[in-house]
Amino acid sequence: MSNLESNDSTTLTVRKIATQLRRVGWAGFWLQLTLAVVSSLIFLFALPFASTGVSNPGTGGSLLFAVGGLLILYVSTYWSFRYVLTSRRLKNPNLRPKKAETIQIVRWGLLSSILGMGSSVLGAESIGGTLLGKSLSSIASFALFSPEALSKIIQPLDIFIVLANTHTITAHFIGIVGSLWLLDRLNKPN
Repeated sequence: MSNLESNDSTTLTVRKIATQLRRVGWAGFWLQLTLAVVSSLIFLFALPFASTGVSNPGTGGSLLFAVGGLLILYVSTYWSFRYVLTSRRLKNPNLRPKKAETIQIVRWGLLSSILGMGSSVLGAESIGGTLLGKSLSSIASFALFSPEALSKIIQPLDIFIVLANTHTITAHFIGIVGSLWLLDRLNKPN
């Protein structure tokens, strides 16, 4: 009888974990995908202007880190979907992964979000530094007709790049929170 009770308790715990993985997986997937697509569209809009030779925060290292964070966001979005796939496997006793394997899947999702957020934060720091430099070296409005003068003022393109990077950071934060919450749930005693 105690073996049967233990088995029912395990099944109930596994079902709860599967439900939590599914919910967090879908929520993370859709939120991250939405923010990734918006950020991608903004970057696609900004990239042609970033290569015009005018000094913008979208050029150089800041763009590299920001786009790197965005690319890692797509990996992180995949890992959120992988939580959903793992939840489906948990419901099937023949395909059920071990607890350690499930924890490892969540850890990889957490690691991808941390790496993406780190890259995006480095991009944001670089962009912020460039914008600060531009704002401190603003010039008189009558000098706006020269390309060199344009490179020293804050332009709408600059704000677009900051916005895209902020969306990427927010999406990575969602992935981190979801993964940490799942790790907490997976490591609780039955």
